[in-house]
Amino acid sequence: MFNEQRQAQRKLLKVKAVVTVDGSAPAAVKTVDVGANGMCIMSPEPIQVGASAQLRFDLFVDGVMTTIDVRGKASYCILSHGDFKVGFSFLNLNLSGVTQLAKFLK
Repeated sequence: MFNEQRQAQRKLLKVKAVVTVDGSAPAAVKTVDVGANGMCIMSPEPIQVGASAQLRFDLFVDGVMTTIDVRGKASYCILSHGDFKVGFSFLNLNLSGVTQLAKFLK
């Protein structure tokens, strides 16, 4: 049984993103949802739980496309419909990112 670990509400976000796991090449992924503290992505390759990565994705906020670039740590990785559903907790999201995410999540 999966134990819900989210600390905050999530909002659907279906956009292309880039994940660069430390020591690996950047990989194109798709986002599933995002919250103030983290996000879920769909990856063609598994990502080890505990792995650190750079996450880069776009949000449409106040009529403007904004890029969020943040460090994250993989908290789970499960096989789902041929891809891997990976949850990331954000690490040290900058003030601009926090502000843009808060506006998006309203």
